[in-house]
Order: sequence, then structure tokens, then C-alpha cells
Amino acid sequence: MISQLNAHRVLSIALVVCATLSLGACSSNPSKQDVGTVSGAIIGGVVGSALTGGTGIGTIGGAAAGGYLGNHIGRDLDRK
Repeated sequence: MISQLNAHRVLSIALVVCATLSLGACSSNPSKQDVGTVSGAIIGGVVGSALTGGTGIGTIGGAAAGGYLGNHIGRDLDRK
């Protein structure tokens, strides 16, 4: 019961942080790299959480991997 509560708390915090970062990025004209990084982190965090049953490690790991991939994809799109 406690681990499930902690997993939900970590997921909630991660989503709030991602939403805050994405709103901050929208205050200016964000590049495709910025949008890709934030979008990838949000999607990766959700997928990582779902695949690991809501663990904090899965959520953070998914967000990091998604942000990394989104950053590289966005950078490639900016170069075109």
C-alpha cells in the first residue's frame, strides 16, 4: 500500500514538473528541439510508469529516455 502511494506521488510530481516546464517553454517561441524534449519527457514518463507498474524509477527513467530522444528528434527537425 505504501509503495503504491509513493508511486502515485512520484508520478504526480513528475507530471507537475513536466507541465511547468512545458508552460515555461511556451512563454517564448520554442524551437522544435525544446518542444521535442518536453513532449518526449512527458510521453516517456507516462510510458515508463505504465510499463513498470507506477514505480518512480520507471517514471523517471522513461521521462529521461523520452526527453533524450525527443531532444534529438527535435534538433534534427530544426536543422531541416
